[in-house]
Amino acid sequence: MNGVAIRFCSVSKYSLCGVCGAMERPGFMASLVAGGVAGVSVDLILYPLDTIKTRLQSPQGFNKAGGFRGIYAGVPSAAIGSFPNAAAFFITYEYVKWFLHTDSSSYLMPVKHMLAASAGEVVACLIRVPSEVVKQRAQVSSSSRTFQIFSNVLYQEGIRGLYRGYTSTVLREIPFSLVQFPLWESLKALWSWRQDHVVDCWQSAVCGAFAGGFAAVVTTPLDVAKTRIMLAKVGSSTASGNVLSALHGVWQTQGLAGLFAGVFPRTAAISLGGFIFLGAYDQTRSLLLELGRGSP
Repeated sequence: MNGVAIRFCSVSKYSLCGVCGAMERPGFMASLVAGGVAGVSVDLILYPLDTIKTRLQSPQGFNKAGGFRGIYAGVPSAAIGSFPNAAAFFITYEYVKWFLHTDSSSYLMPVKHMLAASAGEVVACLIRVPSEVVKQRAQVSSSSRTFQIFSNVLYQEGIRGLYRGYTSTVLREIPFSLVQFPLWESLKALWSWRQDHVVDCWQSAVCGAFAGGFAAVVTTPLDVAKTRIMLAKVGSSTASGNVLSALHGVWQTQGLAGLFAGVFPRTAAISLGGFIFLGAYDQTRSLLLELGRGSP
């Protein structure tokens, strides 16, 4: 659940956070703080839905993984990793967009957003994956504490254990971003054009909710593969991190229903998260840039 704060002023001109005119180097510190604040807000508010999704995708099944009990298990890992993860994504996303500057009316704009989002995901996953590994194991083993799980991973698998599933996470996040971000930017541009002024924060959030929900549905099989890899027993074939092998295993044992396990809580969480996250990001970043312009 990530986003960015570009709003279109017209068909040919655009701004960062409502400041009309030519493209300027974005406020990277504003992006850093806004992304972190938005990320923490979403992760903590929607954590129960994430736990339910993980347990539905777990190889031992929903009930054995904990059912509806202890739905905040693993939340310390999410809380610690959320701010730096979201901030790393946004700072990379904004920088790459600035570096690849093209005219807003150019047909290359969607390509620029895709490249920026992909770069942001690769960087953010360096922080996200260790947090995700610990969090998901805590979610399906609520009797173990977060720090105990973290220590066990380091003792049994070393640093590589914390990055188990890095490839599968990136392979999930990049297609997700390739769908979500161009769709989000296009919806905002269309809405701005139709009403002849820049979208408000709530309108940006609505666009984000729709774009995120659609992207969540189509990438659910990749999310299932990522979950299976992170939860697999040490030394098993699934633990090796082969995404195609994990998908094939799910297909053989559970069919199409298994590949889309947890699609409803995942879609609900990401749609609501898109609304909260992108709205909070736009609002926070706008405020920070206004304060920056007002200071001497």
